[in-house]
Amino acid sequence: MLDGGLPRGRVILVLGEPGAGKTILGSQFLLNGIQKYNERGLFVSLEENRGHYLDEMNTFEWDMDSSLKCDQLLFIDASPIRSAPNQVQIMNLTLGKPFFSLVALLEIIKSQAASRGVQRIVVDPVSQLILEYSDPAQKRKAMLDLVEALSMTGATCLLTSELHSVATQSEGTRRLQLEEYLVHGVILMQTTTFGKNSQRVIQVEKMRGTRIDRSPRPYNIGEKGIEIYSREAVM
Repeated sequence: MLDGGLPRGRVILVLGEPGAGKTILGSQFLLNGIQKYNERGLFVSLEENRGHYLDEMNTFEWDMDSSLKCDQLLFIDASPIRSAPNQVQIMNLTLGKPFFSLVALLEIIKSQAASRGVQRIVVDPVSQLILEYSDPAQKRKAMLDLVEALSMTGATCLLTSELHSVATQSEGTRRLQLEEYLVHGVILMQTTTFGKNSQRVIQVEKMRGTRIDRSPRPYNIGEKGIEIYSREAVM
C-alpha cells in the first residue's frame, strides 16, 4: 500500500470509527520501530492514563513493559487536558486551558524528542485537542501549531482522530475533515457492510513523499495486533 513504508519525518493522520484499531495501529507502529530498527518511540495519550493504556495493549502478544523499562518507549499522559475544568497539569507544569495546555504539551513533546532522540511519535487522539476550541479558526490554528511542532522534531508522527462521516453508496464521497488538509498523509480505517456481512477496511487516502496504492484493503485485529492483507481486494 505504501512504497517502502511511511515516509520519514512526515505527520500522518489516522482516521477511524470507534473500535477501528487506531490506538492499536499507532502502538504497533512504535513497537515495530523499536524492535526492527532500534528507533525510540513516544506515545502521547490524550484519552487514557498509562495504566489503562497498558492494560489494553497487553492483551496482544507484545512486550510493551520491557520497551518502557529499557527506555525505548516513552509515555506522556496528557489525558488531564480533556477533563480538567480550568487548569491542566502535565508532568511538572500547571497552566490554564485550553490554549496554554496545548502550548505546554507541544513544548514537552519537542523537549522529549530532542533530549531522548525520539524518532517515532504517536498522539492519540488528536480530536481531544480539537474539541477544546469552539471557533473554527482557533481549531485550524491549533492543528497547524501541532503539525508544525511535530514536523520540527524530525520524527515520523502518527495522529489519530475520529472519522466523522463515511462515503455512502448514493453520494460516493464523504465530507473531508479539517485535520486532513493540514497533514502530510491520511489513512482511513472503517468497517464496510455488504448485506449481512461486514469487513474491516484500511485505505491510504493521501501520502506526500511516496507512491501509494489508494485501493481499500481488508485488515484484521488478532492476537499479534493489526494484519493488513495488502494484496487482497475488498469483497
